[in-house]
Amino acid sequence: MQATSVLVTGASGFLGKALCQRLSADGYQVTALARNVTEDSSAYCMQVPTYEDAGPLLVGHSCVIHLAARVHVMKDAVVDPLAEFRKANVELTVNLARKAASAGIRRFIFISSVKVNGEATSLGYPFNSSNIPAPQDPYGFSKMEAEQALRDLAAQTCMEVVIIRPPLVYGPEVRANFDALMRVIAQGIPLPLGAIENKRSLVALDNLVDLIAICIYHPNAANQTFMVSDGESMSTPELIRRLASAMNRPARLFSVPLWFLLVSAKLTGKLSALQRLCGNLQVDIAFTQSKLGWKPPISADEGLRRAVAQWRKP
Repeated sequence: MQATSVLVTGASGFLGKALCQRLSADGYQVTALARNVTEDSSAYCMQVPTYEDAGPLLVGHSCVIHLAARVHVMKDAVVDPLAEFRKANVELTVNLARKAASAGIRRFIFISSVKVNGEATSLGYPFNSSNIPAPQDPYGFSKMEAEQALRDLAAQTCMEVVIIRPPLVYGPEVRANFDALMRVIAQGIPLPLGAIENKRSLVALDNLVDLIAICIYHPNAANQTFMVSDGESMSTPELIRRLASAMNRPARLFSVPLWFLLVSAKLTGKLSALQRLCGNLQVDIAFTQSKLGWKPPISADEGLRRAVAQWRKP
């Protein structure tokens, strides 16, 4: 299958912007949709009040890439977070997919999350796409339920479904915790994480975009679930050192016993944040590589360099 016309939801976001640029450069006709169009995305992105209004826009496309989602929220103020995640990540996704199938879309690519697998791995035992799902929070549950609903729809229609579960994505214009970490390193603030001996998988934005682009047309992608990463795992201290090197800054690390960090974080209400920094979360991409003949086009060091280069721009 070779798609020439692609519709992308969530096109004004961190991933959506990079994906639309890549697909346009590859010669695809891209219809880019977003609920909130920013100033820098208004030139290529069409605003829609809700993706349920996108039905008429689906006609004529070969593939839909669904990026739009209610993302993981650190401090959710809503009364029922799971219900809110289900509205955005399950109901909206399934409604859009049904309309896509009715419109004759041949392939629907859904960007899910490693959180469907769980929050942490044992060292040396990475997540893979055949694991029994074990989400731990409302966001992860909603992504798992959306995946299952899409598989059911694929079984009932002629539309192929592709599911991709990325871990933390970093790259140019990254925000949230990764941006905060770069700021701390740039400011030369010492970090008490030198003794951490964990392993975490990340994925550079360009590597994730490349995999999505391949999944548009590759015949072996049909009705599969893929894990994605840079192909290596690194400890938190190693990530800090490699980021610092890319920024031409010293990595100011010192060692504090993990038990002390955990106690301090619990007392200050930052336990979950520390657990993400100190825990293991490894991803096995062997199936993705063998099924698609794919390998990450850039190294983690190059991905970090690109993230830093953009971050430095005024």
